[in-house]
Amino acid sequence: MIPRKIVNTPTFETLQDNFSGRIFVSGDNQYDIERRVHNGMINRHPAAIVQCISNADVVDALDFAMNNGLEISIRGGGHNVAGRAVADDGLMIDLSQCKGMWVDPVNRRIRAQAGLTWAEFNRETQIHGLATTGGAVSSTGIAGLTLGGGFGYLMGKYGYTIDNLLSAEMVRLNGDVVNASETENQDLFWALRGGGGNFGVVTALEYQLHPVGPTIQGGLIAYPYQDARNMLTFFRHQSVELEDEFTVVAALTHARDGSGDKLAAMLACHCGDSQRANQDIDKLKSFGTPVIDAMGELAYNELNQLLDPGVPKLDRYYWKSCFVDHFCDDVISLLLERFSNSPSQKSKFFIEHFHGAILRKKSSDTAFPHRSAGYSILMIAQWEHESENEENILWAKETFDLLQPYTRDGAYSNYMDDDDYSMRTQQAFGENYSRLQTVKNQYDPENRLHRNLNIRPCIK
Repeated sequence: MIPRKIVNTPTFETLQDNFSGRIFVSGDNQYDIERRVHNGMINRHPAAIVQCISNADVVDALDFAMNNGLEISIRGGGHNVAGRAVADDGLMIDLSQCKGMWVDPVNRRIRAQAGLTWAEFNRETQIHGLATTGGAVSSTGIAGLTLGGGFGYLMGKYGYTIDNLLSAEMVRLNGDVVNASETENQDLFWALRGGGGNFGVVTALEYQLHPVGPTIQGGLIAYPYQDARNMLTFFRHQSVELEDEFTVVAALTHARDGSGDKLAAMLACHCGDSQRANQDIDKLKSFGTPVIDAMGELAYNELNQLLDPGVPKLDRYYWKSCFVDHFCDDVISLLLERFSNSPSQKSKFFIEHFHGAILRKKSSDTAFPHRSAGYSILMIAQWEHESENEENILWAKETFDLLQPYTRDGAYSNYMDDDDYSMRTQQAFGENYSRLQTVKNQYDPENRLHRNLNIRPCIK
């Protein structure tokens, strides 16, 4: 990483002269609102926030940052738990107001600007009964999720989000605007499907859409914590038999009614034939006696907002995650023991299963290499007060460490916290890392874009 060096005191008025969007600096009324991202742990103060609304704005912002030696950070939805969208004394290129969408319902495609959230994306595509694999929390930005790979409820049938990406528009550090697809800048297109913001500022993305909704079968069902072991075992048996159209996620979580009661839950989405969907959902609901049953027919948009109330903006978050080949009894026991001792009544575990379409590509087909059957375990430490930082972070780290004997190599960049960024980059990309370095050399040889899961240029 090249040390940031401000060669002179930036005069942001000169940038504003031709700028179409808004610029915020310390002292402005909106500055303290705009600089905050989803994770309340992140409380950094950029030199300026440039809220772009066009590619020309991005070009000018990059030029200004380069000429003034300012560190560059890029904000889409602002959900990245490590808070890499904002840097102290840097220039935040904020795309959150770039929200254009153009749906082609005949060819089932959408061109979408990088500031959109999945709630906005789904609202538009569901008018036509179309969707693509997107985030399970609707306020997540489409760009960050996509560039990091993209888990979601539809991945069994339609693959990761990157498997549905048809093209991407990107502003290079030199100001050129390029398009990447299977026919243009193929190496860049390969790298963008998992390689994050290492190569330029992605301003628009084109996706393949699929017939999903406006209603599906799915939702949430939760059980008292004394049933957790049996429910997780039931989930394991169900998951290995799932058809592509059916995605089920298990969770250990806390009730949202303020009681702090611990719950075991399953979230499901069935995007297939309605008769088969009803049968599969009934089979899933055959376990136990739930305390919450919100599973059945519901709007696809509603499904994608079920988790939103449990992850509010400016709560404090620290995440750890890992992959396991087998969700064995020992792993279940460990998760139950750790969750029983969670210091916060907001923390939770999610267990996601890999099957179907995502396994039918080779690990080298996209920069995101993880194409093996198994499970992702996400540990979310979540709390409200700064005084509770240490105990909650320690709980997540210790849980992660205890899981290591059962894990396989690999890391999902969208689930990685700041500690992971420095230690697990090559795990995230595996054998694809050296090819990513070659692309990095072409587009950012000086590593000016390093506030990400950083791919370091090759040393020549």
